[in-house]
Amino acid sequence: MTPNRRAVFLDYSSLDLGDLDPSSLRQAFDSLELHAHTAPGDVAARLADAQVAITNKVVIDASTLARSPDLKLILVAATGTNNVDLSAAANHGVTVCNCQGYGTPSVAQHTLMLLLALATRLPDYQRAVAEGRWQRSAQFCLLDYPIMELEGKTLGLLGHGELGSAVARLAEAFGMRVLLGQLPGRPAREGRLPLEALLPQVDALTLHCPLTEHTRGMIGAAQLARLKPGALLVNTARGGIVDERALADALRSGHLGGAATDVLSTEPPAQGNPLLAADLPRLIVTPHSAWGSKEARQRIIEQMSENAQGYFAGQPLRVVG
Repeated sequence: MTPNRRAVFLDYSSLDLGDLDPSSLRQAFDSLELHAHTAPGDVAARLADAQVAITNKVVIDASTLARSPDLKLILVAATGTNNVDLSAAANHGVTVCNCQGYGTPSVAQHTLMLLLALATRLPDYQRAVAEGRWQRSAQFCLLDYPIMELEGKTLGLLGHGELGSAVARLAEAFGMRVLLGQLPGRPAREGRLPLEALLPQVDALTLHCPLTEHTRGMIGAAQLARLKPGALLVNTARGGIVDERALADALRSGHLGGAATDVLSTEPPAQGNPLLAADLPRLIVTPHSAWGSKEARQRIIEQMSENAQGYFAGQPLRVVG
């Protein structure tokens, strides 16, 4: 083996919970160091003499790249590459490859889980049982919270790529009608409704688009007000797409039938996030876990192995930047 394929995974524990098989990734290199975590001040030292850096969320900035003369390839264990200075990488001749589509089944499943939990008022009924209210009921059932059937309802989708398409198929299997919205900043497409036309028509809205300068704050107070009274909102995209304070206000006012989000504008969440207030009704928050099935995380391992093998063969895959 040639001595120029030393790889360092800077934050392996962000991917592996002890349930993954990294053998294909090991086989792609002469040596692979797996670090559970790497503090910002330790990044450059750990990448010294390394040809390949692997990162999920650890930042690799221009300063680190300048201090890593042997670095040739960065493998990002995610789709988003905002933690890598792509311009500096290009200036230093470093190829950056990401992972794509690995979490589609997991995130689509999570999206429908949140939608179903909202429609059936699952958290409210769980709490009612835990508080003993069913046990004290005068009849065999407890029906204190209105239940929505998805059959015959209209779902609005913002983002109709691989993930949005998967959610659409699942929603249609529940008998929902699916409408597609036109994303701001993108050319108009046939079959896509402008946001102001889409919102009043939908019983539920799900988000599956990237966070860009055009989509940041895309769902704010004005947009929430255009939704039908009692409509549901599910965000498994990025936290900054939704104005969190406006969403909290819409929930408190009773205008929305419920909301669920797997993402927040700052993660881990900082104190004072409006969506973590204890008094918010009909809100479900999950901790950016939609992507995290074992199967999805193993696909990341396999894709990074493919990316590395492709690079060394002169045919790099999933190159970004």
